[in-house]
Amino acid sequence: MDQFPAQFQNQERWQKRLIRGLRINRAIAYALLLRGWQLGAGAVSVLLISMFFSEEVQGYYYTCFSLLALQSFFELGLQIVIVSSASHQWADLKLDVKKKIVGSVDSLSRLISLGRMIAVWYAAACVVFVVVVGICGAIFFAQKEATLVTWQGPWLSLVVLNGLLLWTLAFNALLEGCNQVASVNKFRVVQAVCANISVWTAIMLGAGLWAAVAATAARLLCDIYFLAIHYRHFFAVFLSRSKGPQLKWGTDIWPMQWRMAISALFSYFEFSIFTPVIFHYHTAEIAGRTGMTLTLIFVVQAAALAWVQTRAPQFGMLIAKREFDELDRIFMRASLISTGVLVGGAGILLGLISLLQITEMQLGERLLPLLPTALFLLALIVNQLPKCQEIYLRSHRREPFVVINMLSSVVAATLVWGLGGGVWGPTGAAIGLLLTVTLINLPWKTWVWLRCRRDWH
Repeated sequence: MDQFPAQFQNQERWQKRLIRGLRINRAIAYALLLRGWQLGAGAVSVLLISMFFSEEVQGYYYTCFSLLALQSFFELGLQIVIVSSASHQWADLKLDVKKKIVGSVDSLSRLISLGRMIAVWYAAACVVFVVVVGICGAIFFAQKEATLVTWQGPWLSLVVLNGLLLWTLAFNALLEGCNQVASVNKFRVVQAVCANISVWTAIMLGAGLWAAVAATAARLLCDIYFLAIHYRHFFAVFLSRSKGPQLKWGTDIWPMQWRMAISALFSYFEFSIFTPVIFHYHTAEIAGRTGMTLTLIFVVQAAALAWVQTRAPQFGMLIAKREFDELDRIFMRASLISTGVLVGGAGILLGLISLLQITEMQLGERLLPLLPTALFLLALIVNQLPKCQEIYLRSHRREPFVVINMLSSVVAATLVWGLGGGVWGPTGAAIGLLLTVTLINLPWKTWVWLRCRRDWH
């Protein structure tokens, strides 16, 4: 009779040791829950899309989201700058039980000035995004041969809703910089659940491309509730202009932002161009398989990166206090775990896709073959350490990777366009990405990271 409680206690101790060993805190736990949900929900979405969408509609569906990733051209890397700048001010601030900001008056004044600046910036970016991307996307789709897919209404709605989501991104980034990562990640789990339920319902009701609109609308409504209701006391202080010391855009934001802007502009051509290239040079069906496969792959990568990404505010606070030994200790362990998780996740995903295709299930036919899938996964594994190094150095409110990101993006875009647009298709695109991250990103960014870490500390 006493055997079962003993077994339960042993299992509980083993789980606690595993959590401590993997350094899983609340922020990471919610991030992993989010990625786990996205992976499972993504599988359900893939199944429903394969059942209710034609391969042509599937191609339009994923190409829409690839084109919406053009928001990086308008957000211009400011999100990372916000997290870094806010974290340096948050070192002397905290929230009380009512989620009101308390602490240093000067730090609060600078934080308020930051919040008011980014609200204006993102409002302007939202308007420009809707106009420019809406028109460019319409022109891109109109170049395709006559089709029975009605894309005009869904595309316009998607652009407008994503423009509003772009504006709310500023306030979510401010919360993350103020060390509210656990709360933000918890909210994102709820948001993802609502969005997935909306898209599943719409797909099964035969909504076609309007299913993407339903999911985006659900995300926006969740964002509005989270920011305007849940954190209303936090944001109330930003309604009034700060009267103390203020951050200046020209000296405190722009020196890092213009570098981040260039990196953001070029990053689209390195990681988001695959589906549009395949859509343009091949067929909507092959583009749909590419988009569906990459969606699953990027979820695995995002889950692994959570070990480092969720600690960016903590990195900024440690840098502000000049506790560099603790900074390095946390970063090294988190990066090692992150890379290990990505390798394990990539192996599991590749095995599942292999099983689907060997058993000739319909779902497996909607995904890329094993060779291009494995090449894409290998490229992301090689690029994982440079991604971690970027987070580390940017927490210093500096961006030393401008030239590297420009070069790697141009090389990647050229190779993806040349190899992916030819007879090699998705396999050629994957080879182009793998060559870029192996020959440029990994060696060059590691050298820059070592040099900057030595000089800055």
